[in-house]
Amino acid sequence: MSGLFQVPWSDYRSDLLDALWRTVSYTLVSFVGAVLLGLAVALLRLNRAWPARAVAAVYTEVFKNVPLLAIIFLTYFGLASAGIRLDVFTAGCLSLIVFYAAYLSEIFRAAISGVHTGQTEAGEALGLGRAGIFAQVVLPQAVRQALPGTNTMLVDLLKSTSLLVTVSAAELMSEGRLITSATFRALEVYLVISVLYFALCYPLSQLLLLLERKVRAGIPLSPWRRRRMRAARALLAADLGATADPKEAAV
Repeated sequence: MSGLFQVPWSDYRSDLLDALWRTVSYTLVSFVGAVLLGLAVALLRLNRAWPARAVAAVYTEVFKNVPLLAIIFLTYFGLASAGIRLDVFTAGCLSLIVFYAAYLSEIFRAAISGVHTGQTEAGEALGLGRAGIFAQVVLPQAVRQALPGTNTMLVDLLKSTSLLVTVSAAELMSEGRLITSATFRALEVYLVISVLYFALCYPLSQLLLLLERKVRAGIPLSPWRRRRMRAARALLAADLGATADPKEAAV
């Protein structure tokens, strides 16, 4: 064990930080894109028109049953052979987006379908349109149900960025391969890379778990919703005080 840590890590500090930032960038861009595309596919799956449902179903089944590594190769090498050349960052993000959007669409579809139809009827009774019912009634409740699965997909997407080493995406695993080629210390290098991935994924998973608990407890997360909640509580307290005063006077 005394001869294990012999890599001059100080020489690679800036490269590792740059690779760490690239890993985070791949994760953030790909997750936002996957959420948006997954929500669109989920809405198509719930559409009344069967052609829209068929297209969404085909997309979901195809990308759920094709390995992510194959999608990366098709996006980066396959499209290039067809004359469509994408840079590494674009190809990597696109591969992650189309792959994880398929899984997120299933999570979102189940969450939206899980909202009771009575909620939609209540929105119609209040005079809301279809867009208003979805945005103000269905979506907030669906988010609460979809949060656990979505959180799992985010952490899994972060770990899957390591597969972009196959196209030299300059993320953590790619940097680990370069350091291994320069030092021939594979055990030490990949052990450190694994620790860096753990240092990214574990705090993220715990933060997402805390977020999930807060949402399930009904705690408003945005400052706007917190202000509305405080105003509603103050108004309710004032109403209760106003109704209690006549009774006290009568006594």
